[in-house]
Amino acid sequence: MRTSTRRAVLGTGLAVAGGGLLAACSSSGTDHSGHAAKPPAGPEGYVSPDGREVAAAEAKRRPGPVRKVKLTATPARLDLGGRTVRTWAYDDEVPGKEVRVTAGDTLALTLANNLPQSTSIHWHGLALRNDMDGTPGLTQQPIRAGASFEYRFAVAHPGTHWFHPHSGVQLDRGLYAPLIIEDPREPLKYDKEWVVVLDDWLDGVDGSTPDMVLAEFRKGMGDMDHGDMDHGGHSMPRMSMTTGNSPSPEPSGPSRMMMGATSELLGGDAGDVAYPYYLVNGRTADDPQTFRAKPGDRVRIRFVNAGGDTAFRVALGGHRMTVTHTDGFPVEHAETDALLLGMGERYDVLVTAGDGAFPLTALAEGKKRSAMAVLRTGGGAAPKPSVRPKELDGRLLQARQLKSDGSVRLKPGKPDRTVKLSLTGSMAKYDWSVNGKKYDPAQRYPVRSGERVRLSFVNNTTMWHPMHLHGHTFALGEGGPRKDTAIVLPRQTVDVDFDADNPGLWMVHCHNVYHAESGMMTTLGYLK
Repeated sequence: MRTSTRRAVLGTGLAVAGGGLLAACSSSGTDHSGHAAKPPAGPEGYVSPDGREVAAAEAKRRPGPVRKVKLTATPARLDLGGRTVRTWAYDDEVPGKEVRVTAGDTLALTLANNLPQSTSIHWHGLALRNDMDGTPGLTQQPIRAGASFEYRFAVAHPGTHWFHPHSGVQLDRGLYAPLIIEDPREPLKYDKEWVVVLDDWLDGVDGSTPDMVLAEFRKGMGDMDHGDMDHGGHSMPRMSMTTGNSPSPEPSGPSRMMMGATSELLGGDAGDVAYPYYLVNGRTADDPQTFRAKPGDRVRIRFVNAGGDTAFRVALGGHRMTVTHTDGFPVEHAETDALLLGMGERYDVLVTAGDGAFPLTALAEGKKRSAMAVLRTGGGAAPKPSVRPKELDGRLLQARQLKSDGSVRLKPGKPDRTVKLSLTGSMAKYDWSVNGKKYDPAQRYPVRSGERVRLSFVNNTTMWHPMHLHGHTFALGEGGPRKDTAIVLPRQTVDVDFDADNPGLWMVHCHNVYHAESGMMTTLGYLK
């Protein structure tokens, strides 16, 4: 049996090159002219994204060999498998080429922005230096059209991660790619590895763009019964809150507002957006990607939900999955038939391949459509696009049922500080917010280095929200898994704890891109 360091990686691209050593304190990113790109100024009394505290924390990560990557964000014409669309993508691919490095490396990725708007890259799930987090208007200046920017930071922890813009609703185009950080002491043994990126798609279909969808939603739904009609009352501006870019013109294509999508797993309303397509690794179920193996091969599958508004229920027909990681961190192994992934969540599983052709199905939870890839180890007809493997209705694991592996378990302790974050707003006015306030980059919830902090997510809406914390990993319940994204169901409260050990200004937000851009974002700020 081969170990991970000698495995074959199918369906992914290696996008790293170069080498060398980086001094312990790396410099912050640079713009296209080579000058330091100074982060925006913020309120006094808080650690700045490029402050000495941030440099000291980076030095403790002991940045190692430099792995250089060049990436271009550009308008693209893409074949999704029977449907060609115009969109924006990284180097004309969706997903973008996988970036793969080893824990302890320094990633130096230069993004050239050939888009007609400003953009950025957020490194989802990484505890990295604050000025490299990629949140324009907070930790960096937007990367304007025609400019470039170098992201340079130490990658301290192994795991399955990904990257995407934090600029308006650009995430709901083709601008995303997996980031895999390998463990130099990988304990798992397997023969093959697949990275499986799930997505919902509308960009370029019959005139739709994400900006047009957001403009439609911002008109609200009046008295129509889609969500909580009682909360909120803040009207949203017609301007991106993270970029300052004006959105696209008013919708010219069909309405993408979804009605009647419900899910017991999600506590009722499943989502806002009626997507025409759902994808696995950029392909529709009509022309799916095929993964090949031999019967008996042990396969590691790294799942990433890169969707804008869709939770996916995932199963591999004819197989059980053993969950080994969530959001990049190991858990006590648990067997399951199916998994539920909210937007931004990741799960790693192991499967032992059977003999034949099997559907790897990602059901758009509550939306009654699905994406698919194929595992083929032998002969037989390919699964039909409409197939629904029985495993989708079998045992289903969610994050709250998992236990953290002892090697990464958060040490027991009472919180020094509790930050209550009430999730507020409604579909009626599309006024999603935190504690009744839409996002303001000057707003801070203070924390101090060395504290154990509890975030108490109180969902006062009738929608579910996948809540994401930048720059840290929290524990989901006592002894629960280490995660950076957690599903908060309607009318429920989820408490998560983290150690404040990475100074800077860090966003907390819903990873439904339309909820976030409408205002369901806020910031934790480390006090000096």
